[in-house]
Amino acid sequence: MTDRPSILVPIRVLDGESIPDGVPELLANAHVVLLGYHVVPDQTATGQAKMQFEERANRRLDRYESTLEEAGATVERRLVFTHDGQKTLDRVRKKCDCLAVLVPNGTSPPDDVLVAVRGTAGVSRLADAVAGLFGSTDVTVTMYHVTETNETDDDIETFLDGVKDRLTSKGMARSAIETRVDPEQKRLKAIATAAEEYDALVMGESDPSLATFVFGMPAEQIADRFLGPVLVVQREHSESS
Repeated sequence: MTDRPSILVPIRVLDGESIPDGVPELLANAHVVLLGYHVVPDQTATGQAKMQFEERANRRLDRYESTLEEAGATVERRLVFTHDGQKTLDRVRKKCDCLAVLVPNGTSPPDDVLVAVRGTAGVSRLADAVAGLFGSTDVTVTMYHVTETNETDDDIETFLDGVKDRLTSKGMARSAIETRVDPEQKRLKAIATAAEEYDALVMGESDPSLATFVFGMPAEQIADRFLGPVLVVQREHSESS
């Protein structure tokens, strides 16, 4: 049985963010690192903000934690008051060794998930996340590839067969894995357009960066166009990174 993948779910806990519909079911087989965080102004001490808002924030995290656990996830929670949200997110992600980070947009309980794949870098971690989350479910996973310059049909077939082999070696049924290939075009636009037909999107950190998804820049990128949840699988970082 595949180990539960560790998924970081960052929530701006005092800014109106919550766990949207469909996300608990999406993460039912995950170990969720539930990060409630609040960015305070530079002139305000984080300790002061903690004393003022900690009780309210924890009440909200209690509800989110219960919702995730009722769906089947295991939950590890953290509450942080910080001057720098991005640094906090990166620190917690590394400390907890999270395989992926979720941008928790709403969805229906997932039936079809799009997985954007390219090259061989990061495929193993992508397969760990996908098989861990969906291998024991009825979810159909579509491996999606946008043709790159100088790729042949044989190259693409060999690559996608290799990804399928990784997933089946981790316990997924081959019948639950589909493939989709689109001709060469602007990759991010192609992914965003294709994702509209699916309940959730899984992709690597470099396509584009984690900051693009979590902090909404630039607005024309996928996180702004695709309204469903996005799982960003992280690159494997060295100890010094």
